[in-house]
Amino acid sequence: MDRQALEIPRIGVRPSGPLDSICDVGDVTVGHCTLSDGAVQTGVTVVRPHGGDPYLDKAPAAATVLNGFGKSTGLVQVQELGVLETPIALTNTFGVGTVANAQIRAAVAANPGIGRGLPTVNPLVFECNDGYLNDIQALAVQESHYAQALAGAGKAMEQGAVGAGRGMSCFSFKGGIGSASRIAEIQPGQRHLVGALVLANFGRLPNLTVAGRPFGRRLADRLDRGLDQGGENAAIVPEKGSIILLLATDAPLDARQLRRLSLRAGAGLARTGSVFGHGSGDIALAFSTAYTVPQLAERPMPAIAMLHETRIDPLFEAAAEACEQAIIAALWRAEGVHGRDGHHRAALREAAPDWRQWLSDTEF
Repeated sequence: MDRQALEIPRIGVRPSGPLDSICDVGDVTVGHCTLSDGAVQTGVTVVRPHGGDPYLDKAPAAATVLNGFGKSTGLVQVQELGVLETPIALTNTFGVGTVANAQIRAAVAANPGIGRGLPTVNPLVFECNDGYLNDIQALAVQESHYAQALAGAGKAMEQGAVGAGRGMSCFSFKGGIGSASRIAEIQPGQRHLVGALVLANFGRLPNLTVAGRPFGRRLADRLDRGLDQGGENAAIVPEKGSIILLLATDAPLDARQLRRLSLRAGAGLARTGSVFGHGSGDIALAFSTAYTVPQLAERPMPAIAMLHETRIDPLFEAAAEACEQAIIAALWRAEGVHGRDGHHRAALREAAPDWRQWLSDTEF
């Protein structure tokens, strides 16, 4: 089945870019390395902010920690300096250190002076815990898997149970990688893109909201009436997952403005039914492709006019809508996966084949 051709619910009213993914923005590309072998169901996803060397030409960026139950690395320096120095990597919780080492090796190979005549590099890795489906203790993610994901980065990205999303769960169904884009009209003749990519591994089924409808409550009722979900009562399990939300925009924003943009990812997350639960690590990062910041002081700093603060609301709206759509894409495009110890996550679209009728039902 072609995951990318699947019909999914359309969120919001703003138009999307041609790919309806984060890859609509600038030269952003995405690559995956998927590990699927019995109890090992995991992987690595890499987002490249541009086609050059992010150590030499840094992308402006900022992050918001909505709930800090996570083990990411590199966030402190991003918050302090407001730039990315490596591609953004996503993986499972126990793979963070390995992937960070791989990022350092790749940066040193491209710039042998790192850590000697040049400053050190700040690896940036985000994680979610895929331990329900994946034997996370196997430490299966290797440095070579980051290299494969990086080498495979392109515009035609896969979504669903791929890369870092392979073992992730969302609202007690199969989650993973989802992406979307929205066009923000700042003023007549001035448009900018906002793209979102999520690693979705969160949510309680009764809270699931799709296009404003209480979708999860209806599906939870069906579960209670006999749908097999691997022995787990999806209606009562506590919130214990995480989500990483990445935003890219071609709008000229500085790091302070990007921090404000990253915060609006939380609006899109909340619309799907998340309450940023105790056990959920919810982190959002936004970056701009409009300019880069040079590593070397001998090179000139960019001279670019930033977007005026009073015209930023359309970007906020586009960010919220794109994040909401990306989460729905992760749910609808993920296939069912069997993992460790007989654990299984079903595809949501298979549990609710009549979802179109549900969303069009005026009494729903």
